[in-house]
Formats: sequence, structure tokens, C-alpha cells
Amino acid sequence: MLRTHTCGELRKTHVGQQATLSGWVDKYRDHAGIVFIDLRDRYGKTQAKFNLEDNSEIQREARGLRHEDVISVTGEVVARPADMVNPKLETGEIELRVTQLTIQGKSATPPFLPGGSDLPNEEIRLKNRVVDLRRPELQQALILRHKFTKLVRDYFDRQGFLDIETPILGRSTPEGARDYLVPSRVHEGCFYALPQSPQIFKQLLMCAGYDRYMQIARCFRDEDLRADRQPEFTQIDVEMAFVQQDDVLEVIDGLIGETLRNLVGIEHPLPLPRYSYAEVMERFGSDKPDMRFGMELVDLGEIAAHCDFGVFSSTIQSGGRVRGLLAPAAADKYTRKMIDELTEFVKDYGAKGLAFLRVNENGLDSPIAKFFSPEDQAAIIAKFQAKPGDLIFCVADSFAVSCAALSALRNRLGRELKLYDPRSFSCLWVVDFPLLHFDAEDNRWVAEHHPFCYPHPDDVPKLDTDPGAVRAQSYDLVVNGYEAASGSIRIHDSAIQQKVFDLLQISPEEAEYRFGFLLQGLRYGAPPHGGIALGLDRWVMLLCGYDNIRDVIAFPKTQKASDLLSGAPSEVDFKQLRELHIKLNLPE
Repeated sequence: MLRTHTCGELRKTHVGQQATLSGWVDKYRDHAGIVFIDLRDRYGKTQAKFNLEDNSEIQREARGLRHEDVISVTGEVVARPADMVNPKLETGEIELRVTQLTIQGKSATPPFLPGGSDLPNEEIRLKNRVVDLRRPELQQALILRHKFTKLVRDYFDRQGFLDIETPILGRSTPEGARDYLVPSRVHEGCFYALPQSPQIFKQLLMCAGYDRYMQIARCFRDEDLRADRQPEFTQIDVEMAFVQQDDVLEVIDGLIGETLRNLVGIEHPLPLPRYSYAEVMERFGSDKPDMRFGMELVDLGEIAAHCDFGVFSSTIQSGGRVRGLLAPAAADKYTRKMIDELTEFVKDYGAKGLAFLRVNENGLDSPIAKFFSPEDQAAIIAKFQAKPGDLIFCVADSFAVSCAALSALRNRLGRELKLYDPRSFSCLWVVDFPLLHFDAEDNRWVAEHHPFCYPHPDDVPKLDTDPGAVRAQSYDLVVNGYEAASGSIRIHDSAIQQKVFDLLQISPEEAEYRFGFLLQGLRYGAPPHGGIALGLDRWVMLLCGYDNIRDVIAFPKTQKASDLLSGAPSEVDFKQLRELHIKLNLPE
């Protein structure tokens, strides 16, 4: 071994011992014949001291050291003088008095310093990811990722689950996001698809008798990206047989409780609260509400219907909604210019405008306040339980637009007004999603999640009479406003499955072509089963308190799905294309 200890290991109890450390030069200081080096590895830092009068060879080599050089040093562990202790370092009470120095690898001038506070933009950091990964923040994120993954496997092992791998090269069954396709050299003109999830295979495992399955699964989706999405991602994939919805939720409740307790020191009340989809859409305008703060949406339909403000009254007459939210103690914090910016913000979500009402001792202050009688103003204040100094925002539009605009505004105001502790966690279940939604453009029903969600038992008769009112036995786990997991009870009854396929305009022939291998497995005695998938990358992002998923992945892709470090995707040699019988037809 080229080290006896790590750079975060030595303490006062090691004083007088000989030690060898290896790592990267983090800082270099030359003070009147004595060189000090902060030596860094992923465990921490230790100060190494070179007395240049001791050895001329060490003197020459020590003075030639620069940032990010890799060295090994041997010497005696000594206590620092009391006035030289560094309380910021766990090794701050000692230093290594170097008697031997070996330069393992010289570094070119790095594009930035991992320990520096002035970091370049993300593009530069991703191109130089090796240097970027030396930053303590990223190292801690990947360490936490390892701990989380281990905790997950240990938890499910104790619960009797089997960790079973499913194929990476599979069949394309386009439904939802686009597949990444892989051409086959052996089967000319045919393609594999990288899995969007192991959904079908894990259902087949239930049919095969493996009643408790889990996997840390790699998944791939060729879709537009955001800060919390990647084209390739990792999910904690779970499936259980002979269960109902509550059984699945109970198992995941235990995982969440153990995760928060062991990794961030939070005791979250269990079981996690459960809200219906209809309730969260009405109260928060979102199926993934951030419950760390209140600011619930309020309906003003009764008042708006008879008020003199035409925008409100005409919206109600046309079947729309007038809804709003209250920003506490914000009346003096948002100028008219800032409110105009918020108006443009909600327009991005389809709203035509944003009305505002400041609350004062005498009632409401706003350009539209004159359209409301004193009685209506008092009723609005009572509806919002408003106090002087509060600020009310309203949107008049369809239910869908009011949900989208006000939920986005709610999240923004909650963040800007600092209404919650960013280190806190709020976890909840959203259940009873719609089974289907109607796509007016294609004039057909579309699965809200996927075609295999079992309808709510009370709603099965509505498949024939009112498909839009059918609830699914599907559920999402929402954490701090993010969808952190999603799952459902699966259809194992072939008659109900065919009814759903009929509504989705999937003929028996098409169903056999697209999902035949699943349907065949279901025919040979399928147990009731259900499951869930948790986004591992997103969970680590939340546990670290970050808002960018790329900060918790060692080698991530950009929002354009490119790898700036390796240059992927790239052109390939013509010979490779010829072997695959592929001819490119690129747009000009």
C-alpha cells in the first residue's frame, strides 16, 4: 500500500507515529523556508509540513509542487501548537512532518480548482468532469448515493425481496416516451429497444412465482430533458404478488422512514398521509404539491359570479373557474413591476392574466377593487382568512389553466418568501388518479399511466358507461414537490384488460403484437400483483438538498442528452453502419 492512513484519518491519538499519506495537493504555502501542503483525498485533508533545511532533495521537490499534483509523503505525526489548530478540519489538531516525498503524478494546470469558491459554468465543469468530481460536494453526494443504494438493498432483503436482473436489450413497445433503439447486426432490419422500465418483465416474474422482486434498474427514455431528468437514469424497481394497494404503500412507507432517519436524521411521521388526485388538484392545483408550506388555493366562484368585474363574471358564465392564493405579509414586498413580472410568469402556463388584491385595514387595495362591493370585499378577505399586509393573487380561466398557473405561482412565492425550511421533508401519497384521459387531437382515450393499471374496484362498471370517471389503482409518492415514485396495482383479469385495450383502440391483434409475451404470461395463472418504481437519482438529489440531478450522477448528460466529457453521441465509422445495413438520410 502507498499509504498507511487516509487524509481524513489522523488524530491526536496518532501523535508520535510514523505515517504515509497519498493524495492530491489542495493548497501550497511557502513560509520562510517551511512549505505547508494541504493533502486531499476523498476522506478529508491533512496538513503536511516540509522543513526545507532537513533535506535538499525534498526542498527542491516540495517547492516544485503545484495544485492537483499526486504525491505520497511519509513522516511523523506531530501535534500543532494550540494557536495553529484548524477547527475546520477533523485533522486540524495534527500535521505530518515530512521526511520522505514521492511525486506519483504531475498535474497540468487545471481549468479550475476543486476546492475553489469561484467555479466556472456547468459546461466547463462537465467537460472536465474528472476535476469536477474532486469537489467535496460531489464526493459527498456520491458517497450518500452509495449509502442510499446499500440501505435500499438491505431493507428489501429484510422484507423478503429477491434482487433479479431483467434484460437491457428488449422489444420496442412504444407507449409514452420514445425508445432508444439499438440495431441488430444478426437480424437484418430489426432493432432492440433499451428499457424505459422493467415493467413487463417484472409482471412476468410475478406470474412465474417470484412474489417479491426488486432491482436497481438502469432505464432509458428519449425525451426532452429538465434539471431533474436524464436520458439514462436509475430507478428502484419493485413488484409484489398477492397484494392490494395499501400493502405496497406500507412497504414503501417503511423504506422512506428508514431512509430519512438514517441518512438525514429526520423522523417523518408514518404512515405517510394520503390524498386523492381530485383533492390535491382542487387544493393545490398540482398532483405533486409541495406540502412544506400552506398557501392553498381558494375558489371565488360565488363572489365572482355576481361581481361587476367582467373578467371574473364572464369566466364563471362560460364554465370556468376563478381561484386564488394568499401570499402572507407580501403586500409591501412585491412592487407593481414585480407583479407585472409574475403576470408574465403565469402566462407561460396558459393564464391570460393575473389579478392582485392588497389587503389593508380598510379592505382591498387594487385597480379592480372598485368592482367589488364592501360586502364582497369582506367576503373575499374572509375566504382567504387574510390579514392587513397580505397579498392575494387570482386567475380566471379553465380549471386546468388555473391549476397550472396557480400551482407554479404557489411554488415560486413559497420559495421567494422563504415559507419553508429547505432542509425539511414533506412526503405524501397521491392516489386515485384518473385511469384515462381523452386526447381531443387524436379523438381517443389515452392511458394516464400505462395500459396495465387496474381500475378502482368501485369504478369497473364505468368502463362501459363513463370511462373518464374511472379511477385507477395508481399512486405517486410526492416529496417536496417532486414525484419521487410512481406505481399501480396491475390488471391480472384478461376480461378487464381487454376492456381497457378496447377503450385505448388497441385491437386484439395489435395487443398480441405489442404485448403478446406479457399477455401469454398472464394467461397461465396470474396472481393479483402491483408495484412501484422510485427514482434513485431524484431521491439522492432530494437527500442532498440539491435542485440539479446532474450533481448526484458521476458522469451525467446535458439537457441536450450529450456527454461533454466523452463526446457522446458521436458519428460512427461507415464500416459499422454497413455491417448493420443502415444508410443515413440526414436533413440538409
